[in-house]
Amino acid sequence: MDIAQISRTLQEDAVTIVFVNVLLQQIGLPVPAVPTLLLAGSLAATSGSFGQILAAAIVASVIADWIWYLSGKVFGYRVLAGLCKLSINPSSCVSQTEARFVRWGVSSLVVAKFIPGFSTVAPPIAGALRMNPLGFLMAAGIGAGLWAGLALGAGWVLQDTVQSAIATLDRHAGRALVLIAGLLGSWLAWKLWQKYRFRKFCAVPHITPDELLAALDGTAPPLVLDLRGATMIAETGPILGATVAEHDFLHDAVGDWPKDRPIVTLCACPEDAGAVQAARKLLKAGYLSVKPLKGGYEAWLAAREQSVSR
Repeated sequence: MDIAQISRTLQEDAVTIVFVNVLLQQIGLPVPAVPTLLLAGSLAATSGSFGQILAAAIVASVIADWIWYLSGKVFGYRVLAGLCKLSINPSSCVSQTEARFVRWGVSSLVVAKFIPGFSTVAPPIAGALRMNPLGFLMAAGIGAGLWAGLALGAGWVLQDTVQSAIATLDRHAGRALVLIAGLLGSWLAWKLWQKYRFRKFCAVPHITPDELLAALDGTAPPLVLDLRGATMIAETGPILGATVAEHDFLHDAVGDWPKDRPIVTLCACPEDAGAVQAARKLLKAGYLSVKPLKGGYEAWLAAREQSVSR
C-alpha cells in the first residue's frame, strides 16, 4: 500500500475520486468516504478546488439517495424488509427507524448522514411513503452538503495534521495494514457477538399463528400489538382487531389493558426481532403474559388464509 501514491492520485483527480467514493459508500457498499474527504479537504487548501470537490460529493450522495428513493417508491416495504434481512445485527429493526422517520419528517433527511445506518434506510423509506420528490432532493442535498462540507472543512483546517498522518502511514504501510485488518476483524467479531447475543435474547416463549387464532376466538382474547412499519401497513392493510403500536410508545398503545391479561406482539422483522424486543419491554414493565408471534406477519397471513379456506 503506497499511501503517497494514493495521495498523489487524489491530488491529480480529486473530483472524480471523491465522486466515485461517495457514490459507492452512499449506495451501501462498505467503502469509507470520510477519510477520502478529509484527505481531499487537506489537498484542496493548496489546489483551490474545494468548491468542485464539495459539489462532486453532494451530487454523488444525492444520486445514491435518489436511487434508493426510487427503489422504495417502486418496491415499497419489500426494500425495507430486504435491508432488515441484510443487517448483520437483526436487533436494528427497520420498522423502528421508519417510525422515527415518519415522526421527524423531512428534517430527518438533513441529519441522516450523521447517523450510522440511517443514511441508507431513510431514502427508501421516503420513497415508500411517497414523499414529495422536490422536497426529498432539497433535504438530501442539504444533508449531503453539511456532511461532506464538515469532513472537507476539517481536512482543510487540519491540513498539516492530515498530511503528517499520511506521511507516517506511508513510512509504516505494513503496520498500518495490519492495524486496519485488526480493527476490521474486531468490528466484525463484535457484530457477530451482537448477533449471537440477540439470538439468545430471542429465546423467549412464542405463540404460533394457530394458537393466536384460537385465542382470538376464545372468551378472553389477547391484545394484539401490530409493530409493522407505516409503509407495510399502508400497502397490506391493518390487521383486523389489532392495535398499531410503535416501539417508542408501547405503553400508549397498551393503554389501560390489565397486566394479567395476555398480549401478543407482531412484526415483520427477521427472527421476529421487533416483536421480541417489545415483548421483553412489556414483561419488564410488569405485564404477566406477553408473547411474540412466531414467524411474524407472513406466518399470520398464511394461517389466516388457511383458516378461511377450511
